[in-house]
Amino acid sequence: MRPSALDYIESKQMRKDLTEFRTGDTVRVHFQVIEGSRRRTQVFEGIVIKRQGAGARETFTVRKQSFGVGVERTFPVHSPKIDKIEVAAIGDVNRAKLYYLRGKVGRQARVREKQR
Repeated sequence: MRPSALDYIESKQMRKDLTEFRTGDTVRVHFQVIEGSRRRTQVFEGIVIKRQGAGARETFTVRKQSFGVGVERTFPVHSPKIDKIEVAAIGDVNRAKLYYLRGKVGRQARVREKQR
């Protein structure tokens, strides 16, 4: 079976310079924010609670605690607005989706770090 035109277009949009990361990892996402005519890089650091989709449509959700309030942000993996993704810590989890972290606060909301 030969690839369709959609597969060809999608493969052209995918980035090859991204860091490998998984659910449970603590990541720092550097992304471009456009405010009027100005561009700046903003950093969002937290735990990856899910990855979903495939190909150019793949997304991941990062959760962090900000002043006692849980904040989640979903990013497209292959977005040109993402400058880089840094893995701060590798998490040791047994699930693909970490929705249970939404009910936890403070120290209980941490993920065990993988021993190297």
